Amino acid sequence: MDWIISDKPVEYTDAVSWMEQRVADVRSGAADEAVWLLEHPPLYTAGTSAKAEDLLNPRFPVYDTGRGGQYTYHGPGQRIGYVIQDLKKRQQVPDIKKYVWQLEEWVIRSLAEFDVRGERREGRVGIWVDLGNGQEAKIAALGVRVRHWVTFHGVSINVDPDLSHFNGIVPCGIKEFGVTSLKALGRNVSMQDIDLALKKGFDTVFVL
Repeated sequence: MDWIISDKPVEYTDAVSWMEQRVADVRSGAADEAVWLLEHPPLYTAGTSAKAEDLLNPRFPVYDTGRGGQYTYHGPGQRIGYVIQDLKKRQQVPDIKKYVWQLEEWVIRSLAEFDVRGERREGRVGIWVDLGNGQEAKIAALGVRVRHWVTFHGVSINVDPDLSHFNGIVPCGIKEFGVTSLKALGRNVSMQDIDLALKKGFDTVFVL
């Protein structure tokens, strides 16, 4: 497993090109699996289930992407984790639902390092935080694509992004609840801190 960390924002199209090539290389045996931790410049991505009416204000570039899900924002202050993984190697019977559960669990365990309780919600993609008084907000998003049982795309965790940038879309098609970040929850967490937490939790979830 290769861990790659980018210190400067990576253009979305460059990241997708890299993932496409890496998936092919993993499948052919030319490269190892990889996790790429990075940030993007401000942008919106449209998953395969995106609805046009959920793009409220295209103030940033909009990219159609082959991952599952609807509209998502990416930008500075958000840690992206792209995971290139061979499910045939890691699971006796390749199971995408199990893989998505593992991605969720990876994020939940990483957030717990900062005393934040991330939770799943039935019928809602992503990881959620209970804010009290009946309020909750999404702190992490997931979007997955699988080709010949090799995964790509992955997760995004809101560390300290400009939350107003989410106002240009209906995040993941869910209007009833907002978004939050580690910073908004009072956690002063650096990218290096979240990277260490992600590395720590990875092998406990994705067991070979």
